[in-house]
Order: sequence, then C-alpha cells, then structure tokens
Amino acid sequence: MGEEEGKTNNSLEPMEKKRGGFTASIFIFVLLALDNMGFVANMVSMVLYFMGPMHFHLATSANTLTNFMGTTFLLSLVGGFISDTYLSRYSTCLIFGSIEIVGLSMMTIQAYSKALKPPLCGKPSCMEGGIGFFFYAALYLWALGSGGVKGALPALGGDQFRHKGEAKKLATFFNLFLLSSTLGGTVGVTVVVWVSTEKGWYWGFFISTMGSLVGFIVLALGKPFYRLQVPHESPLIRVFQVIVLAMKNRSLSRPGSSAELYEISEKESAFTNEKISHTEQFSFLDKAAILGKDTKAEPWKVCTVTQVEEVKVLTRMLPILFSTIIMNTCLAQLQTFSIQQGNRSMDRNLGHLVVPAPSIPVIPLIFMCVLIPLYEYFFVPFARKITKHPNGITQLQRVGIGLVLSAVSMAVAGIVEVKRRNYALAHSPLATGGISLFWLSFQYAIFGIADMFTLVGLLEFFYREAPASMKSLSTSFTWLSLSFGYFLSSIVVSIINAVTARIAPSRLGWLHGLDINQNNVNLFYFFLAILSCLNFANYLYWASWYKYKTDEPDANNMQLKEAEKAPLPLPLSENENGSKVTTEEVSSVQTEENKEKVAGV
Repeated sequence: MGEEEGKTNNSLEPMEKKRGGFTASIFIFVLLALDNMGFVANMVSMVLYFMGPMHFHLATSANTLTNFMGTTFLLSLVGGFISDTYLSRYSTCLIFGSIEIVGLSMMTIQAYSKALKPPLCGKPSCMEGGIGFFFYAALYLWALGSGGVKGALPALGGDQFRHKGEAKKLATFFNLFLLSSTLGGTVGVTVVVWVSTEKGWYWGFFISTMGSLVGFIVLALGKPFYRLQVPHESPLIRVFQVIVLAMKNRSLSRPGSSAELYEISEKESAFTNEKISHTEQFSFLDKAAILGKDTKAEPWKVCTVTQVEEVKVLTRMLPILFSTIIMNTCLAQLQTFSIQQGNRSMDRNLGHLVVPAPSIPVIPLIFMCVLIPLYEYFFVPFARKITKHPNGITQLQRVGIGLVLSAVSMAVAGIVEVKRRNYALAHSPLATGGISLFWLSFQYAIFGIADMFTLVGLLEFFYREAPASMKSLSTSFTWLSLSFGYFLSSIVVSIINAVTARIAPSRLGWLHGLDINQNNVNLFYFFLAILSCLNFANYLYWASWYKYKTDEPDANNMQLKEAEKAPLPLPLSENENGSKVTTEEVSSVQTEENKEKVAGV
C-alpha cells in the first residue's frame, strides 16, 4: 500500500508544482482590480447618489451607506463558511460573483429609470412601496454577492502559497493583493466617479457591472492554474463540539500531563488535519479532550487536543479583531462626511477641470500605489536585517502602526473641517469657491497609509494563524472588523446626534439636517481621534498578550516528526531568507497536498 501511495504521490507532484504561485495569482489580481474599481467608486460616491436622486437627508444617507458596507463585510462570513465546508473557494467566488452582478445590474436599472426613483417627500427617507423594495433588494443582493466573494477570495489566493519555502511569498502575495485593489480603486475614484457625477449615475453603475463581469470571467479562466482545497468538516461544528464537551466534562479533573489528553496519531493527522501542540491558555477547554473509561473515541464524545487548540486560537484572535473596529468606524467617516465636506464650500477646480468631491480619495490611493512596492522591496529587507523577522515586522506590529495613524488622520480631519467651516460661515451661501479641495488630501493620505499597514497585516495574521480547516472563515474576520466598524458608525452618529441635541444650546445635534455647514462635524472628528487613542491603548494590551501559534515550545520537534512520517517528506530546513519553516506551514502543506492527492485534484 505504501509503495502504491509513493508512486501516486510522485506522479502527481510535477503537476502540482505547476499549479499555484504568482502565475495563478495573476487571475486573482485582475479580478481584484476590476471588481474593486466599481466597489470603491460607489463606496465613496453613493452618499451623494442617496442625497441627490434618492432624496435622503444627510445623516440618513450616511447611515444607509454605512449599513450597506457593514452588511457587505458581515456577509463575508457566509462566503468564508461555505468555502471552508461545502464548496471550493474558487466555486464560492463564482457563485457569489453571479449574485453580485445581478445586484449591480438592478442598481443600474434603477439609476436609469425615472419610474424607479422616489418623489421628493421632505422625510429623512422617501423609499416606500415597490420603489423602496426594488432599491433595497438591489442594494443587498449586491452586498450578499460582494461579501461572499470577499470571504473566499483572500484564502483562495493564500492557498496558492501553502507549499514549503513559500512563507515569504505569502507575505508578498497579500501586499500585491492590496496593490491590485488599490490600482482598481484609483481608476474607480477618478474615471468611474467622474462618469457617475458628470454623465449620469447609471453609467457609473453600468461600468461597475461590466468591470466585475469581466473580472469573474478572468477568474474562471484561471482554474487550470489554481491549487484547489478539498472542503473540510464544518469549522463551526468543530467549535461547538469543544464547547459542549468542555461544559459536559466540567466536573472532571484535568489530567496531570497533557499527554494524557486524547489526540489522534501523527500518522492519522497527516491525512486528516494539521496537528497543533497543547497550550495552557484557556485550560478549561482541555476537558473536552478527556476520554472517559469505556468510552469510544467518537465525535460528540471526545475532542482531540488539536481540535481544542483550534478553538483556543480563534479565542485568542477575538480581542485583536475587536481592537480594530474603531479604526474602521473612522474609515466610514471618510466615505460619508468627508465627501460631503468636499461638496460644500470648497474649491474643486484643478485648472480647467472641476474635480468631483468623491474623487479626492485618489490622493491616498496614489500614495499607496507608490508605498506598497517601497514597503515590500525596500522597507521589509531593511527591517529584516534589524529584527531578523522574515517579514521585517510582525503582523500585529503592522496593525498597531495603522491604528496610530488612523487616530492622527481623524485629528487632522477635525482641523481641516474647522478651516472649511469657518470660511463657509464667513461668506454668503451663494458665494463660489472656498478653500481648496486638496486640504482633504491630508486626512485621506494619512488614513491610506494606515490602511496599508492594518488591512494587509490583518489578512496575513488571520490566514497564517488560522487552523487549516478554517482559513476562509478566519480571513473573513478582517472584513468582520470592517463590518462592525460601519455598523458602529451608524450607531455612534445616532447617539451623538441624540446626546448633543439635549445638551447643545441650539437643541440641535452635531450631525443634523441637510446642511453640513450648520453642523459640528469637526467636533465629531475630534471625538473619534480621542476614542482611537484609547482604543490603541487597549490594542497594545491584547497584542502583547497574544501568543503566535508558531511560537509553541515543541513546534520544532513536531515539525521533524511530521516530516519523517508524512507521505510527502518535508524536512525542516531554512528557507531562502534563513528563517525556519513554521509548524503551521509544514503541517498545513502536508494536509492539503495529501487531501488533494486522495481526492484526485
């Protein structure tokens, strides 16, 4: 049997080596650029679409956009769960991509048809009856499709670099992942936004629809080049099993040694799942791995140590996830109130060209297009010499830098709004001109750099640290943070309005009505800057508390044993940068390769 397996492995290995890597990633990068072109363009301009043709009030339009964005990123959990459990990540992307195209097509139809636009009613929202149903159906079909794709696509890309010696390439992939999105977003906030605001909103939605359609066709064409994973057992069921059994066995005493806890053999683990070493954190969960006398080792009767450690890893990740929510609440303001700033009492002329206010984010996008390659090819090699870390700095250090910069961005935004508002109030409402639109570039540029650090840091962190059976679901935590940030934005706006309306002498909230010049957006920005500073202090605590999965004390021994006994020998060695291959990389590579070979992939 072993000889037959060896022959099968040897015959499939050359074909497997031709798959994956940056050749396969090119198709993913093309989809990212084309899909993000429309997504970012609409993300920064739809608040004007809601206030214009849709007749929403200021706060209502901001909340409608943030609720849409929050739902989109929340639904990434659906795509992540499905692609881990039932379908390949490739199939999940195409299915949800089709739903996204339907939603965008409906948005295009509504923007074009006069019969599907609501009449002006003077209410915060005029969406009622069939028009309202069509509007929200289109909006949330788009959210479902886009969210599902976001839940599966990063992990599909990460799967192309799961073989030995590809640890550095994985970090490079996530940097290029952001660069592709940024390039697409740059085209979106210039070309697509200009078309939407100058030629008609339906033209902007139409371009977005066609861009996404072409992108998903390109993704489909890349199938022969992808490394496709075999869906695992439901990750949620594995988590529930640990929780249920830990509660059931709560009266039992923990064994004196972790070796007495139940675990599958190393030979079995090579064909089923990665094997994670025992840790002492959250020790009450270890009771799920106690195998009672005369009890058969079956699901819902006992869990393996690896299964318990998977739950511990996810639990350790949660404080990191929650510590990044405030930053994404700040991001929501740059896509709502900052766009409205640029549309009122600011000089939008660039020579003979009138710059649409939603196009101002092109400045940080251009910064990022330049800074991402500089970070990858200059900063990382330089930092690597100092820190001896393969990626220059750790993922959590990268996230921390982004959180600091987001607080600075909000403080700058408040200062710029004071300058803009003072000019607006000193001049007639009918006066033309104002301070330059490019004053907004400071807050956008700083936040763009913050996003470069935080977004990629989170994607890589959640992908690397996740158990092999939960890569998509874990990567979706990045989007979950965005989702909570957008929803929190809507809540904070409503609370700030309610509280300030009670205490302000005018009895009006900071963010009331249609006229931003009569609001106190600057105070709202300063409030978020202070909140961001407090949040960073909270993040520092949890980041210092977090223990990377690859730092486990017996990791090297486990690597050697796995390498010796697995069907595909993967000896522990130094990669091209001189750093050791990690437990997660070795075990997940073996697991995925063996599963693919058994399944005939």
